[in-house]
Amino acid sequence: MEFRRIDNLPPYVFAQINQLKAEARRSGEDIVDLGFGNPDLPSAPFVVDKLIEAARSGRNHGYSSSRGLPNLRKAVADRYRRRFAVEVDPETEVITTIGAKEGLAHLMWTLVQPGDVALVPEPSYPIHLYAAALAGAEVRRVPVGLTADFFSGLEEAFDDSWPRPRVILTSFPHNPTTTCVDLDFFARLVEFAHHHGVMLVHDFAYADIAFDGYEPPSLLQVPGAKDVGVELYTLSKGHSMAGWRVGFVVGNAQMVEALAKLKSYLDYGTFQPIQIASIVALNDGDDFITEVNAVYQRRRDVLVDGLARAGWEVPRPAGTMFLWASIPPWFDKGSFDFSIHLLDRAKVAVSPGIGFGASGDGHVRFALVENEHRISQATRGIRRAFDDEAGSR
Repeated sequence: MEFRRIDNLPPYVFAQINQLKAEARRSGEDIVDLGFGNPDLPSAPFVVDKLIEAARSGRNHGYSSSRGLPNLRKAVADRYRRRFAVEVDPETEVITTIGAKEGLAHLMWTLVQPGDVALVPEPSYPIHLYAAALAGAEVRRVPVGLTADFFSGLEEAFDDSWPRPRVILTSFPHNPTTTCVDLDFFARLVEFAHHHGVMLVHDFAYADIAFDGYEPPSLLQVPGAKDVGVELYTLSKGHSMAGWRVGFVVGNAQMVEALAKLKSYLDYGTFQPIQIASIVALNDGDDFITEVNAVYQRRRDVLVDGLARAGWEVPRPAGTMFLWASIPPWFDKGSFDFSIHLLDRAKVAVSPGIGFGASGDGHVRFALVENEHRISQATRGIRRAFDDEAGSR
C-alpha cells in the first residue's frame, strides 16, 4: 500500500537504537539508558493527589474543552506573570494542547501549506523538522549550536528561499545542542520577524530546566513579540509530568484562535482531571521545579566529571536535561556507529546525533534520566571502553 505523508518520513534512528538496547537487555546485559529523554522523576505528590481526587468525581469523566479549562489557562497566565513579568490574556492568548508535540504539529497546519517555506534550526528535535513538512511546507534548515552564528544562517536561509518563509521555528534552551540564549537574542529575532513579515514559533519545552543561576528568557518578554509570535510551554520537564501530556500555546491572539478553530474539529482536550491537577501544579509547583532542577544539576555534574575522567571533555550545559557531546576524534565513523559502539563496549545507550539532522552526525546526546549511581556506572563503563580502545590502537 501507498500512504500519504508518512511514506516520505525517514527511518526513526532512535527506534533502531532502542531495538538494539532491548536485544542487549534480553540477553542479560545491564544497559544504562541515557538515550531517550523521558523524565524519570515522579510528578509532585500533591499534584497526583489532586488528580486522584478529581478522577473520583463522575462529573469530570465527560468531554472537556479543546481550549482547556478557563482556570487552567488563567494558571498559565499567572505563571507567566510570576516567572517572566509578562501579561497574557487567558481568554484570547492561551490555549491548552495535548503536549507540546501535538500543539506544534497542529499549529503548523494552520500556518503553512504546500508551497510555503518554514525555517527550522538544525540539529533539532525531530518534530521541529517534520511538523512543517507534514503540513506540506518546504523546510529550510538553519545551523544552530554552541559555535554556530544563528542569525547569519537565518539571513542566508531567508535570502535564498522563494517564496519567502512564512514561519521561523526556534527552541531555547535547545534540544539537542543545549544552546542557551539571552533576551537580546529574542529581541533580534522579533526585530527580524517584524522587518521581514514572518511569524515566530518558540518551543519553550525547557523553560524551567536551567542551572548555575541561568534563567531562560521567554520570547514574550520582548516588546512586540505577541504581534508576530507564540510560545509553546509544557509541564513535561520542569513539573516532571511528561506522560500527562499537558502543554500550551501562548501569545499572538490570532494564531491562538486559528489553532483553537482547528482543534475544535480534532479533539475535546485532555482528560479533565489531568487539567484540574495541572492547575495545582502551575499554582503551587514553583518549589517543586527548584527541587527538580537540583536533581538534574547533580546528575549533569556527575556525568560531565565522569566523562572528563574518561578523557572525554564535554561542555557543561546551562539548560535542558541533556549533554551534547562531540564524538572522540579517534572514532572515524558516524554517530550511529558510535552509539552502537558505546552500547556494545560500555553498556550505555545514547542518542546518535544523526537522528537530529545530518549536521548532528558528529555528536551524541546523553539524557539525564538515570540516578547519580547509574550515571557513575555509565561513565566507568565508558572509561573502560576508551581504555580498551586506546590499548588496541
